[in-house]
Amino acid sequence: MTTYGYVRVSSKDQNEDRQLLAMSDKQIPEDRIYIDKQSGKDFERPAYQNLLKKVAPGDLIYIHSIDRLGRNYDEIQNQWRILTKDRGVDIAVLDMPLLDTRLNKDLMGTFIADLVLQILSFVAHSERDSIKKRQSEGIKAARARGVHMGRPVKRPPENFDALAKQWERGELKTSDFMRITGLTETTLYRRLREQRVVRRK
Repeated sequence: MTTYGYVRVSSKDQNEDRQLLAMSDKQIPEDRIYIDKQSGKDFERPAYQNLLKKVAPGDLIYIHSIDRLGRNYDEIQNQWRILTKDRGVDIAVLDMPLLDTRLNKDLMGTFIADLVLQILSFVAHSERDSIKKRQSEGIKAARARGVHMGRPVKRPPENFDALAKQWERGELKTSDFMRITGLTETTLYRRLREQRVVRRK
């Protein structure tokens, strides 16, 4: 039996130290800990897919909590089945001892574990929906306050009009125009179109 650890955080700026510490307590070598830094909405994650290729029947995978495995109810159920039934791998969820497939392999134990898995998968999925809803509401509120969302707007320099006239007369190359203003070609032409609209008014 080979023991592995799976760790997931939702983004690159989140800290996985708590999960790694839990894996260290189980004495799992670093080269057998697989870490993903992306959303739990599906299982198209590079580290998880590499782990799937590595595990063999009789191996054991530790995860800190079920939401670290994923946050999609149907996907969690499906992946749990793939690992435990199709691959013959055991899973131990550290913060929920009932979710340890090495224990209670009789009918009642399996029923309880499946029931707990369904409840926790539902909670993980619901939490993801709540997070998305809060994010959406936060964005709407910010926009209502006039807060710009997305990339910062690149403002043209104060002498843009004079440079544009030079460019129109053929006295300034497009590449030099871009270099002086610091604008990309797409943004430059958009600013020029906006400027023409203003001139017509």
